[in-house]
Order: sequence, then C-alpha cells, then structure tokens
Amino acid sequence: MKPIVIDPEATARAEAYKLWMSAPNPMVTFFKTLEVTPLLRFGRRRGYKFNMLLCWCIGKAASEAGEFYLLPVGRELWKYDSIAVNTIVKNRTGEVSSCDVPFSTDLARFNADYLRLTRKTAESCENHDLTESMVIGTSAVVDTEIDGAVGMNSGIFNNPFIIWGKYRKGLFRTTLKLSFQFHHTQMDGAHAGQFLVRLQETINRI
Repeated sequence: MKPIVIDPEATARAEAYKLWMSAPNPMVTFFKTLEVTPLLRFGRRRGYKFNMLLCWCIGKAASEAGEFYLLPVGRELWKYDSIAVNTIVKNRTGEVSSCDVPFSTDLARFNADYLRLTRKTAESCENHDLTESMVIGTSAVVDTEIDGAVGMNSGIFNNPFIIWGKYRKGLFRTTLKLSFQFHHTQMDGAHAGQFLVRLQETINRI
C-alpha cells in the first residue's frame, strides 16, 4: 500500500514537526557499541550471512515502534504500513548499487528475499527501490574498524540510516560499533535510545 500524507497535528509528533521541519540541521546521530557474538554463532550454525542477520534484527527492532512508520518528506509527514531495510551491494562492475529488502518477521523469508534481491541488484547494476515502504538505510564498511560515522544532511533523504564497520573480536565476545542517524521530526532521542536497546535485545534472542 502506498504511503499516505497525514496531518501532523493528528499525531504524537505534532510539536516535533513544528520544531524541526524547518531546522537547518534536523538530523541527530547516536553512536552505540553492540555485542554481536550471538549473531556470529547463529550465522555459523544456520549458514546465514552476518550482514543479513543484522539487517533483519534492525528491521525487527524498528517494526515494534510506531515512529518508524512515519517519515518527513519535503514539508509533509507520510505514514507507511510496512518497513524495508536497505543494503549496499557491490555489483558486477565493481561499483555499488542500492537494494531495499522488505522486512518480514519470518527470518527464513527475509533471508530468501535478501539473497534473491541482492543477487539481482549485483547482476543488473540497477538499484532496487521499494517506494511503498519506510526504508531504513544501512551501510557496512566491512574492511575497516570505525568508531562511528555521520551521514548526509541533504534535506532530501530523511530516512533513518545506520552505518557500521568491521566487527571487533575479543577473547570472549565480539563487538560492533555503529551510528544511527534519524530525523528529529520522526522521533526523539528517547525513541532512538529505545530502538537501540531493542536492537541489542533482538540480537541476544536470535
């Protein structure tokens, strides 16, 4: 179903809309260190890719918060009824393409869609965009350990965005540093913090 334009006054984000839609920099970035040992162990047992598992956990944590179904677009507030997770794919020319994967609570289904769509995107060198879903952007810089990154504030792309680098192996656990950027009209810091807590809990329960 296509997103619908809604009246901000009819939502819990009415005050945030007034405060932040015209702000010169409405984007906020949080940095977080996650323990990802459960993802690595689960992936090895089931033959799942780490990046796919993390994308699924992101979608699962986001799907449980109403704020993720709202998005400021231009001067409007749009409401969606579905979520997708974007991943950056290295295509057959050696460049990168963008691939949106629809979120499903069924991990096996999400994995099948992830593998099918990323393979298609890599071969075609064409972006796969899901315009009817609220898309959470991700970017994995897997060759480098990073402490964090701040995305663009273009005023065009207002979607939440998560960036991470190479995970760090310790003696007993493996950690991953990431950054989470969001538009302040979409959510407050408390909502973002709760999302990151749910993300860690989702990883722990996988």
